[in-house]
Amino acid sequence: MIDNIKLMLVDDHNIVRQGFKSILEDRGFEVIAEAADGKEAINAARDILPDVIIMDVGMPRMRGIEASRRIKKEFPSVKIIMLTIHTNETYIYESLDAGANGYLVKDTATEDLVEAIKAVVSGEIYISRNFPPDVLENYGKLKKAGKKGDQFSRLTNREREVLQYIAEGNTSQAIARELFISKKTVENHRANIMNKLGIHDTASLVMYAVKIGLVDST
Repeated sequence: MIDNIKLMLVDDHNIVRQGFKSILEDRGFEVIAEAADGKEAINAARDILPDVIIMDVGMPRMRGIEASRRIKKEFPSVKIIMLTIHTNETYIYESLDAGANGYLVKDTATEDLVEAIKAVVSGEIYISRNFPPDVLENYGKLKKAGKKGDQFSRLTNREREVLQYIAEGNTSQAIARELFISKKTVENHRANIMNKLGIHDTASLVMYAVKIGLVDST
């Protein structure tokens, strides 16, 4: 195995996980765990503590960026590489804010993924070659100026979670049961989300969530 690096793959599509698993194992890496959504990823990370997590962004129940934020808070030493279809720089900024160590798009060359794994294990930040070379510099400038990259970044972690549940078609009562909070608290979160995003109906919230990749449109 390459320096005994232990990997975990997180993607809601089994065929995608199996494809990357085969590629990585052919190159000498050890894939010790898989997960199909953010919540599974958090539980698996607690159980097996991988060296590197390769994490999809858009997944049901909890998307990858939120899962990354929680995993990094609990296990700062775990390296996380976001592997996604999204090429908007806003996603890079949000991923880095969550503690991600790398960001690759899914059509990246296999060797780029191998290079990314080695880079993050060595303590570097690795960004896909699909993006301009100054993307990290621009991110640093935003952070230094204390600016938010987009409307979504104005939401709290809980509000982001509630927004995803809303966009997936859950009622306030169902969300309350899932998150172990009251229905009134969910409604308060919904109102705060709409206020921060400047959105005033549920249909538009769903459209916004699809646009930013929080949920799939299918």
